[in-house]
Amino acid sequence: MSTSREHLSAPDGEQASSPLLTVRDLTIRFPKAEPVTGLSFSVAAGETLAIVGESGSGKSLTALALMRLLPRTARIAGGQALFEGEDLLQVSNRRMRELRAQRIAMIFQEPMTSLNPVRSIGWQIAEVLRQHEGLSARQARARAIELLDLVRIPDPQRRIDDFPHHLSGGMRQRVMIAIAVACSPRLLIADEPTTALDVTIQAQVLDLLDRLRRELSMGVVLITHDLGIVAQWADRVVVMYAGREVEQALPGPLFDTPMHPYTQGLLAASPRLRPGHHYRDGPLTEIPGSITSAIGQPGCAFAPRCPAVQASCRERVPPLVDIGHGRFAACPIVAPPAKAGAPAVAAPILPLTGDARTHHGAAAHVAIAGH
Repeated sequence: MSTSREHLSAPDGEQASSPLLTVRDLTIRFPKAEPVTGLSFSVAAGETLAIVGESGSGKSLTALALMRLLPRTARIAGGQALFEGEDLLQVSNRRMRELRAQRIAMIFQEPMTSLNPVRSIGWQIAEVLRQHEGLSARQARARAIELLDLVRIPDPQRRIDDFPHHLSGGMRQRVMIAIAVACSPRLLIADEPTTALDVTIQAQVLDLLDRLRRELSMGVVLITHDLGIVAQWADRVVVMYAGREVEQALPGPLFDTPMHPYTQGLLAASPRLRPGHHYRDGPLTEIPGSITSAIGQPGCAFAPRCPAVQASCRERVPPLVDIGHGRFAACPIVAPPAKAGAPAVAAPILPLTGDARTHHGAAAHVAIAGH
């Protein structure tokens, strides 16, 4: 994981540039549920912000809300999403269509279901260019070939007329990336961009996204549940549980000293790649229970699964507290630093099932195999 980018050297985690996107108190409601509540984060140009959490945490709904693509039964009940001075949650539908692709783009989870099976990949890339850049059919085709070459599709002049079913999963994902970056967006939202890909292709796709981030100076919101990806590619990390942010930090401190009990549980449950240890040596660590236990739960949503739960956790939602050095955590047993410059005190290590004693720092080395 590189830490050479300029904004990572800023004191206390402050970014070297102003935020490209600032989300404040985002709340999403369905008729009988509120899957995202009071979510806030920001991302700067050239920065990769990872949003991590298990399935059901509200990560993908957050991405769809930013793109104004929520299902009809969902509505945005509150909050702001300021992008270059415009609130994405308030702009007109026409303005949002202009912003999509031109300024903001999204890579969806499943390229096979996101691509049109009866249109060639070249037609689908060119459609974006004709609609948003005003290019002629000939110009759009030429630019589509350049984009396929940019995302390292071999022999793009020939492959441009292929259909999605002619391509492997990794190549379809590259086509999705080509469509997303066709208009050189300022912000790219990547929702599980390596789902269902083997580890070698995962590394290639993530390398590609990182190269495009640098070349285009894009801000990237990377949504994933893979902590190995987070350790290698993220500049900052937001940990979500049951629709709320429970911790935020730079990757190094997060993996070395996770503060929130849920973050500790996630890291402890990750398979470790270290000499002398194999997953068959003993049971994998798990967080007891299910995220569905948070439904209708007053207070902290993680309380039913947390072995360090206190009485106050069941009564009220812990606020997200600034614990110094650019770190935030929402847990009453995480003590903020007693004085400026002093480290915060993390929650005690959870006595979860399996060996949870060695996860500090180890998960930072959970790299994509072979990368």
